[in-house]
Amino acid sequence: MSPQTQPVPQAPTQDRGRLTLPIQTGMDEEVRSLVARLGADAVRNSDGTELPDIVSELATRVYSTYFVGRGDNAWADAHPEEATRIFLMSDRVTVTTDGPVSIDLLAPWFADQVRPDTGCDVSRWWQVHDRTTGQELPRAAWSIEADGRTVTVHEALAGHVYTVSFLATQVWDPTQMYNYLTNGWDDDPSRVREKPFDVRHEATWAHVRSHLSAWLSTHPEVDVVRFTTFFYHFTLVYGADAAERYVDWFGYSASVSVPALEAFEEEYGYRLSAEDFVDGGYYNSPFRVPTRAFRDWIDFQQRFVSSRVRELTDAVHAQGKEAMMFLGDNWIGTEPYGEHFAATGIDAVVGSVGSGATCRMIADIPHVRYTEGRFLPYFFPDVFHPGGDPVTEANRSWLEARRAIVRSPLDRIGYGGYLSLAVEHPDFIDRIEQIVTEFRSIHERSGGRRPLTPSFKVAVINSWGRLRSWMTHMVAHALWYRQTYTYLGVLEALSGLPLDVEFLSFDDVRTGIPQDVKVLICAGAEGTAFSGGEQWADPDLIAAVSSFVAAGGGLIGVGAPSAHPAHGVTFQLADVLGVDREIGWGLGTRRPLPTVQEHFITQDLTEGLNDGEGTPDVVVACPTTQVLDATNGQVRLAVNELGRGRAVYATGLPYCAQNSRLLHRAVFWAAGQEEDFPSWAALDPRVEVAAYPDGRTTLVINNALEPVTTTVPTPQGPRTVRLEEGGHQWLTAATQ
Repeated sequence: MSPQTQPVPQAPTQDRGRLTLPIQTGMDEEVRSLVARLGADAVRNSDGTELPDIVSELATRVYSTYFVGRGDNAWADAHPEEATRIFLMSDRVTVTTDGPVSIDLLAPWFADQVRPDTGCDVSRWWQVHDRTTGQELPRAAWSIEADGRTVTVHEALAGHVYTVSFLATQVWDPTQMYNYLTNGWDDDPSRVREKPFDVRHEATWAHVRSHLSAWLSTHPEVDVVRFTTFFYHFTLVYGADAAERYVDWFGYSASVSVPALEAFEEEYGYRLSAEDFVDGGYYNSPFRVPTRAFRDWIDFQQRFVSSRVRELTDAVHAQGKEAMMFLGDNWIGTEPYGEHFAATGIDAVVGSVGSGATCRMIADIPHVRYTEGRFLPYFFPDVFHPGGDPVTEANRSWLEARRAIVRSPLDRIGYGGYLSLAVEHPDFIDRIEQIVTEFRSIHERSGGRRPLTPSFKVAVINSWGRLRSWMTHMVAHALWYRQTYTYLGVLEALSGLPLDVEFLSFDDVRTGIPQDVKVLICAGAEGTAFSGGEQWADPDLIAAVSSFVAAGGGLIGVGAPSAHPAHGVTFQLADVLGVDREIGWGLGTRRPLPTVQEHFITQDLTEGLNDGEGTPDVVVACPTTQVLDATNGQVRLAVNELGRGRAVYATGLPYCAQNSRLLHRAVFWAAGQEEDFPSWAALDPRVEVAAYPDGRTTLVINNALEPVTTTVPTPQGPRTVRLEEGGHQWLTAATQ
């Protein structure tokens, strides 16, 4: 019987099931006690832990992490030429006098992680640029010194800036390096620095398949092979100070090799260069409007990775086991919303859940039998230490994720890391027990069904479309967070609202907006892939959105939607949105002072709009514009009507209960269905309501850490409920 047809041995209940617990050796009695107390039906090891001998007696299923592209240093040491590669750029070096200048390639990078690949054809795969002129220097204009890490530009010009883009060998796996450094494994002689290797090389690929086959035959106790993950790590490079320097969870810069680059050229008919990956130092971050070359590379690698993943999953299935993918680490090429993911044969996906948006990113994945969310905090010493407060992080993670779980149920939840650290915080174990019980309750009472949504769809439009559904920055750096603040806030609100949401690319919009989409949302900082940037230089795109609204559709813009200064406006949809951004070019024009009006959208705002860092200098652009919030003569919230359609604009919308409610109201107003809104929302914005298709069952959740009493809609009419802090309540026809 194949894994796809195997029944789940024991049906989950409110007391047991749907939970994966990390375990480790040396604490058998504690493990037995916690598995029984928490009702875990699956156990797992983590990076750096081993499954104890008692594993077979603990739970229905046993997960084991499996690393495809690292963890075998004997192979890596014997085949150094088959290590994974990455394109990097040196520091920008400003020349002070005419003449030769030396550039240290590793000055900005962690030498323990990467080293320049001088064994490749450097004339073909390395580049030196004069960044002042934007021109690449000819090969004769520069040379590599004997140390292999210094490049000399022979006739540099004073006042000009030079960089070197080079192919580098990865000599330490980024995730294992992170775990190694975070946990202080330098003092543990059993911990080695794991070296990654690349399955583009046929010898390595044959070794990987052989190793998996042998491993499967010697691990009969394992039911689920948890691939962590496959071949290419997202871009994570440390600086010379051994701290993270560049992180891009979507980055493909580390998925390169000479064989892959040559295969790409043969298939696509053009050659990629280091600059196509380095991108002037931006590394094709998800905020960049993607180039044709980068899109081609993504598709090229997805097809390759998916085909080879399928060979591994077939091997797993042949042994009667399930194949699970961790959505992280070496996930590049396995984008679950890409058109090639179905070909992988993966049974399940597990990913880290830190919010509603990340929860939906996992729960909505198609082509798998089940999904699992690994909840935060991870059991690592950065949180679990004397004086640490893991309960606060657990509460935040759960309350944000629960909204999304109600709308699109995960099948399972779990945790990861060192159980030995977690048991030192008994209040955290108590909280886990409560969270797991509530999660099971949601599944049991709802039957795993999605609650009802209105008859129309809402589509988020950006440069990525469905490929990056529910995905934003995925890292915690402050600068990244601020740049994606606007977009992330919108997604976080949408993740838990009773709306049917899909993601469209600008190419999709040009082709034709689906008929069941009633409202478009365009949000993001100016010039980014999310708000569109240079995409809005295309008049066909502008006309497509404008015509959609004029014909009766709705548009919601947040931040800098359609920002691309040209033709007398900054927002190319200014005539639809009713507002524009003044960037200084039109300061000679007197603008009407905004007069704030009351509106359906703002009925639940008690303290005005919280727009976070906002978007400055937004002004009225149309005589039909209604301003709903303004400060110091600048618009912060406005609505406009065009033809039979409606548009809403906000300068920013960080996630909070009031902003989520504002967005909810804005969607209904833009759709022209504001009269139906009371049927979908509680009176108090901190409380959300889910009505199920049976017409009898309603779930009410309190997203606040304080008690709330409010009135909620049910199929049988309004009902007043009192909810404890962070609590929930089920209402059925029999009790209403």
